[in-house]
Amino acid sequence: MSGTREGDGYAGAVEDIRLAEVLAALSLTSDLAAGMTFEKGLRTCVVATVFARDVLAGDRETCRAVYETALLRSVGCTSFAPELATVFGDEVAFQSALKHLDPGEDVPLADQLLRLGGWTRESAQRLTDTLTEVLPTVGVEAMRNGCEASQALGSGLGVLPQTLAALNDVYERWDGQGIPLGIAGGHLSFAARVVHVAEQAVLAHAKGGEPAAVSAVVRRAGGHLDPDLARAFAADAAKLLAPLREPDAVASAVAVEPPPYVMVSAGEITGLCAVLGRFVDLKGTWLVGHSEHVARLAEGAGRLGGLASDEVTRLRCAALLHDLGRAGISADVWDRPGPLSTADMERVRMHTYWTQRVLERVPGLAALAPIAAAHHERLDGSGYHRGEFGTRTSPSARILAAADVFAALTEPRAHRDALSLDEAVGHLTREADSGALDPVACDLVLRAAGSRQSRLRCPAGLTAREVEVLRLAARGLTNQQIGAELSISSRTVGHHLGHIYDKTGRRTRAGVAVFAMEQQLLP
Repeated sequence: MSGTREGDGYAGAVEDIRLAEVLAALSLTSDLAAGMTFEKGLRTCVVATVFARDVLAGDRETCRAVYETALLRSVGCTSFAPELATVFGDEVAFQSALKHLDPGEDVPLADQLLRLGGWTRESAQRLTDTLTEVLPTVGVEAMRNGCEASQALGSGLGVLPQTLAALNDVYERWDGQGIPLGIAGGHLSFAARVVHVAEQAVLAHAKGGEPAAVSAVVRRAGGHLDPDLARAFAADAAKLLAPLREPDAVASAVAVEPPPYVMVSAGEITGLCAVLGRFVDLKGTWLVGHSEHVARLAEGAGRLGGLASDEVTRLRCAALLHDLGRAGISADVWDRPGPLSTADMERVRMHTYWTQRVLERVPGLAALAPIAAAHHERLDGSGYHRGEFGTRTSPSARILAAADVFAALTEPRAHRDALSLDEAVGHLTREADSGALDPVACDLVLRAAGSRQSRLRCPAGLTAREVEVLRLAARGLTNQQIGAELSISSRTVGHHLGHIYDKTGRRTRAGVAVFAMEQQLLP
């Protein structure tokens, strides 16, 4: 990251911004993915940073690590969404409920679940039995995925090494009852311990103000929370919770960023947008690589269409971020092989709204909202979420809409195989002929798709066969399923995966999925 650079010819697109604004956008998106109140992460960031700076007298680097950890606290939550959805159905609602559970509390887990209520049709006892059964296996593996994805995504954002270390501890507890490793006490990173206290305070404050926040922190001291930090927080709670009265959480979070402020130059913004796109694409096993795929098509079409270089860059950024709103919808919906209900279709239609809300809330990215959030609008008014006639959208937005359709058609989905190139071309042409999509934009996208070579890339010393295995593993296929797809034994698949893990340095499905997206190996 660097300071502002001159002469980039970028003033008409996304201006140089502070890294804090990009992290704020990711925090808002992870709120959606984890079923949290919008801006919960930002408010936790403000409380945690003020706590570390004004009460705990942390130095700048320590405060910076606390600041970044709070904003990225849930950056790994999409990485295990498909696995949780398989067990619990709506994993967004499940994660929301999980935030309020406390295995260290005297109240039985079944009673705690009953107290939460409303998010599942399962009885509290049956849900408790399921949790008890899967926590040592699925739960630990999910958290391993989350930690590795957090590390991989965080590295792409240029955060401190201390932050990356703290992200490994966000699911742990002071008493050692956390996961995936059961780390306890002072072995937990300082930044993670501070964020744990701040998060519990913010969650309770939203329901009952300062008294509830203090009560929650004191009650969890020695269990979930570091008892010394809990006491320090309770002693200065009024001061630490005062910033929550500020109406603009984004502005508050940017304002408390520990100096020196990290600036993102014009040339670096697309790389950070790509990280946010990867975070969202992990939401479903069939979505991995979709955002980058759309961005490549849209960028190529924009260049062929004669857009100015700054407009092409704006279009690429918008394409990378177009599906941010997907994070708020359960992976059970995105990965479902059968037809969706009317209610689920309404949830799907809301994802463009949430893309718009996230981008509009962040000043440095707000200019991308009209393009990114319009990718399901149609010229004839049949699209969503606004249902506006597409003639009101910009040429860039029309290109993005066409690129999104063509990319999705040529990618496999839970309910169908990927269409052949000829089939996808025919479908897109019919959409243009019917008046739904812009014919010029469709032509540009098809030309862009035809100009790309499909040469197999083999980074990190991987063999061609290992890349094939990696692609399928990234989509969540089991060894047996990969073997059937490639006509090899599951044992051979295991050998290939061992080599893939060694060569990439990744050890989980989410980890290799992020690697595949980083290297543009998908689709």
